[in-house]
Order: sequence, then C-alpha cells, then structure tokens
Amino acid sequence: MDFPLVIFCTTSDENEAKLISETLVKEKLAACVNRIPGLQSIYFWNKQICDDQEWLLLIKSKKSRLDQIIFRIKAMHNAEVPEIIALPIMGGSEDYLEWLETNTQ
Repeated sequence: MDFPLVIFCTTSDENEAKLISETLVKEKLAACVNRIPGLQSIYFWNKQICDDQEWLLLIKSKKSRLDQIIFRIKAMHNAEVPEIIALPIMGGSEDYLEWLETNTQ
C-alpha cells in the first residue's frame, strides 16, 4: 500500500542540498523539498564526536518512491553514510496530499 512520507536528510553544504533537492523534484521522486540551513549536528563517527553545521532537507514524497529516493541521494551525497530516514504522514490537508500524489507520479 502506498502512502505519503516525509523524508529527512542532512547535507554538508548548500550546494549539495540544492543538487539533491532539485534532482528529486525534477525527477518527480518528490513533490517538494524544503532546504533548512544552519542545522548544528553532534554525532559519533569514526570513534570520535563530531560537531558540524549542516543543511536539513524535508522531502515530501510517498512510500513507492522511497527506494529510488535513497538510491538517488546516495549517488549525489558526499557522506559515506548519509542520513536518510522516512516517517509516514498520518494525516493532513486532503488538497495538499492529493497535490503530493499528483506530483510524484
């Protein structure tokens, strides 16, 4: 069963965020991607604590596109293991959800 998703992905800089966002929308894998600058992330990687400024992408799409989205992000992303997590959209404006469906076909 297909359903709408919001997918979170962080990027290292504005250029990477823009490339991923534009590609996903152009290829109709996502209906919309919000690019949010100034995210500060603290995480554990390669046996050390990292503290980096990143961009957050909020990708609106649907379950049937998730595997393609993951593949495309990994192909464009600078990180060895990019953050890509998906959460179901449990409700919302029917008009918006119909628009999302139409723009991810």
